[in-house]
Amino acid sequence: MKGYRKLLIAVNGSNDVLKYGIKLAKDEGCWVTILKIIPPYDGDLHLTGIKNVADIINSNIKIFFNEVKDIAESERALVKIKVQEGDIEEKILEAAVEENVDLIILQAEKTNPIKKLFGKDLITKIINQAPCPVLVVR
Repeated sequence: MKGYRKLLIAVNGSNDVLKYGIKLAKDEGCWVTILKIIPPYDGDLHLTGIKNVADIINSNIKIFFNEVKDIAESERALVKIKVQEGDIEEKILEAAVEENVDLIILQAEKTNPIKKLFGKDLITKIINQAPCPVLVVR
């Protein structure tokens, strides 16, 4: 897989794609941007019984940063981390263009025939619209 300079790793909760992507980047000598997307706020959080939702979100982001830092240090790789809120497909494609990446690395999602039937297969949409190749990791 020679020729890649910049990689975008979109993390969806599993660290498997993160470990794979960082190792690949290290082997190839690439720059790495790691993207974590937080779904947009869609409701009344006061109904959840949680008093300070911002603290919970921030603590989860801190945990994510620490996990990325540990994995990157173990592979002796330098990474750039971006956390964004919004539509997953849209944010991945925007980041790929903004960062001018040569490869997007995604975690394979469990296939749902109903989602595919109604055009809601996220990975297929990203592959069809991406400005560069997409590597899907199981």
